[in-house]
Amino acid sequence: MSANLKYLSLGILVFQTTSLVLTMRYSRTLKEEGPRYLSSTAVVVAELLKIMACILLVYKDSKCSLRALNRILHDEILNKPMETLKLAIPSGIYTLQNNLLYVALSNLDAATYQVTYQLKILTTALFSVSMLSKKLGVYQWLSLVILMTGVAFVQWPSDSQELNSKELSAGSQFVGLMAVLTACFSSGFAGVYFEKILKETKQSVWIRNIQLGFFGSIFGLMGVYVYDGELVSKNGFFQGYNWLTWIVVVLQALGGLVIAAVIKYADNILKGFATSLSIILSTLISYFWLQDFVPTSVFFLGAILVITATFLYGYDPKPAGNPTKA
Repeated sequence: MSANLKYLSLGILVFQTTSLVLTMRYSRTLKEEGPRYLSSTAVVVAELLKIMACILLVYKDSKCSLRALNRILHDEILNKPMETLKLAIPSGIYTLQNNLLYVALSNLDAATYQVTYQLKILTTALFSVSMLSKKLGVYQWLSLVILMTGVAFVQWPSDSQELNSKELSAGSQFVGLMAVLTACFSSGFAGVYFEKILKETKQSVWIRNIQLGFFGSIFGLMGVYVYDGELVSKNGFFQGYNWLTWIVVVLQALGGLVIAAVIKYADNILKGFATSLSIILSTLISYFWLQDFVPTSVFFLGAILVITATFLYGYDPKPAGNPTKA
């Protein structure tokens, strides 16, 4: 049963990661009549959907009792304001990160984005060392060096890349790269900060995600008002929304919940395998379906290095047993 859950969680993670990146990229480059949907509003809607999903999960854990659900939400959120406020910092950073991912995929093809975004392994490792006093082994430090080398190869300019960027109206690759790098740093810090909070308290992951979603909705609405207030007042909050937009929103809302479930059943090796599969699938679909990416030998070398680094970072060598003396 546990083996089946492992591979089921692996499949779900690969599907969620790959489909989110590809549908988000497609939705941001698809040429349609009328205004394009606002990424700032999509982030807010995703946060609200995440809150609803987590409330349903808490309801399920409460043996489907509305009275028990109400008591848990009141005791764990309203009666612990300081605990709830702790989530404001990572929530604000996650909201920034989610907006940056839309910017990145408006300016980078899915394959390049997928590989470059693996730099979050590096930032997470560095923040873990500084904030959680975590010690990294030789294999992990080696994997981080390989990871940086691989991403550098992926970002190496080539003639076909320049030709491709001229043909596409996706935007500036530099803007996309800066958005991904900023998202990597925000992901690393917010992830480690959230891990630290989870270790210090006994609240469930679903309660914590409700708190994250609450603050995320507030920060997201502030972003909508500041950056897209005029457009919203002119064309409405849901301007440009279609079936594809809703798929992107749902996939983004469920992303954190999928990862939380995967962590419960899968190990680091399986997570690395899922990441590798997602990179390969994104590359193939970007080339054959979206047709916005022409892979080069340098890209393939960089992608292989990044995949290797992902596996190596999760590798946990078992210490050799002490031989018994005769």
